[in-house]
Amino acid sequence: MQVAASIMVGVVAVLHIYFMVLEMFLWTGPVGRKLSGFDAELAARTKGLAANQGLYNGFLAAGLIWGLVADDPTGFRVQVFFLLCVIVAGVYGAVTANKRILIAQALPAAIALALVLLAR
Repeated sequence: MQVAASIMVGVVAVLHIYFMVLEMFLWTGPVGRKLSGFDAELAARTKGLAANQGLYNGFLAAGLIWGLVADDPTGFRVQVFFLLCVIVAGVYGAVTANKRILIAQALPAAIALALVLLAR
């Protein structure tokens, strides 16, 4: 169970690294515009906001990676904290921005959190 939990926490971290890259560096390109549904003008106008959001996703990824490499009980506590942060951010994003965020962000984190708690 511990291996499955660690793999899933790693998946959530990789997803947030992808979100960071997308929002910080690819926002105005075809991939970023396709995901956001923004035209070139709106993507350019929101580039700074997206980059800021991407930075926060990078912090979430860093925290999850820290939780994976830290010894217990710190590693366990850090994983739980950052997975809860991801879940809250995903639920908030789904309510305020786009319902797809619930599936793309909150659901993987909830699965990872369940595995981390079950592995304990």
